Amino acid sequence: MPEQRDYFEEVYEVVRLIPKGRVTNYGTIARYLSLRAGARMVGWAMNGCHNRPDVPAHRVVNSIGVLSGKHFFGEPNVMQQLLEAEGVRVENDKVVEFKTLFWDPSVELAL
Repeated sequence: MPEQRDYFEEVYEVVRLIPKGRVTNYGTIARYLSLRAGARMVGWAMNGCHNRPDVPAHRVVNSIGVLSGKHFFGEPNVMQQLLEAEGVRVENDKVVEFKTLFWDPSVELAL
């Protein structure tokens, strides 16, 4: 019988690799891991890790850089504060210079 994948743990492993001061999005992680449920599965994983300080979920935003998961951090500004502490500028709930700061595991981990 084939081993069952623990999708959430696979997502968390990738998220732990995102460097400080960089961001990625749900869909990019999903493509990297070949997840059938795609970005939605990554979103569920991120929603489920709010008690996991070892998973820097604040570095995962939506496809255009919006802090779409900020409500899972308890206080409304925590996600922004965590990003700004790493040097990421956020204005109107959106990462400034999103394309410049974007981290793609398919590219970055292949180096």
